[in-house]
Amino acid sequence: MPELPEVEALKDTLRSRLTGHAIVRALPTAVSVLKTYDPPVTALEGRTVTAVQRHGKFLDVDAGGLHLVVHLARAGWLQWRDRLPDGPPRPGKGPLALRVALDTGEGFDLTEAGTQKRLAVWVVHDPGQVPGVARLGPDPLAADFDVDTLAGLLAGRRQQVKGALRDQSLIAGVGNAYSDEILHAAKMSPFKPTARLTADEVQTLYTALRDTLVPAVERARSVTAGRLKAEKKSGLRVHGRTGEPCPVCGDTIREVSFSDSSLQYCPTCQTDGRILADRRLSRLLK
Repeated sequence: MPELPEVEALKDTLRSRLTGHAIVRALPTAVSVLKTYDPPVTALEGRTVTAVQRHGKFLDVDAGGLHLVVHLARAGWLQWRDRLPDGPPRPGKGPLALRVALDTGEGFDLTEAGTQKRLAVWVVHDPGQVPGVARLGPDPLAADFDVDTLAGLLAGRRQQVKGALRDQSLIAGVGNAYSDEILHAAKMSPFKPTARLTADEVQTLYTALRDTLVPAVERARSVTAGRLKAEKKSGLRVHGRTGEPCPVCGDTIREVSFSDSSLQYCPTCQTDGRILADRRLSRLLK
């Protein structure tokens, strides 16, 4: 799933390519992708793009006060095209879900691989009308997001730290992959209760959060949209690397599987050598 660094890079790409240009065609090929119907997506046509923003993992294309808001979900992606094919795409054929064409002949496709269709598009007058945007917590890259902000967000919560980092209503933009990376950098168990975090541990977590996300954004910005997925994977030290040696200590990276996802961690760096049990058992192996 694209997370904050990749969506930030996509935002920059769209901002540089869309701003000042008119949308001449907005054509959905998968009706399921549209989560709003009034105004219709065709209302974007004829409007000039004035801004592109990011809200957590959401992209927001502002076309003269009408917002095209996109959440790429797990298997969605945005493909920029310097020249769009002639003629309209055929509905229901292939991964294409939505095509947006500009007055320059350029544009982008929203695509989704696989059978679970979770890519979502809204057309609204205010991005706050999108429920997922409305509930977002603060952005960890914001200038005013400091260690005191993080401490205040975590204070009084009864939650495992992995879940807290992924909670979009708490911190916007961090998902499964980067939460693994942050916790590895912080040398912290993913199942450590937030209520037990000391002031020093909150500082360590904050430093790891910034030291993980800021370089990831810079790496993502340095490559084209088509290479973002590969760049993300190459920059990850533990997530998705089960069975490989930890780049810090050399221990074998382990995995905990859930019904629809998994996490990776290093026992030596993060859990004092303990192997974490499958969370379906809700306990640690002794």
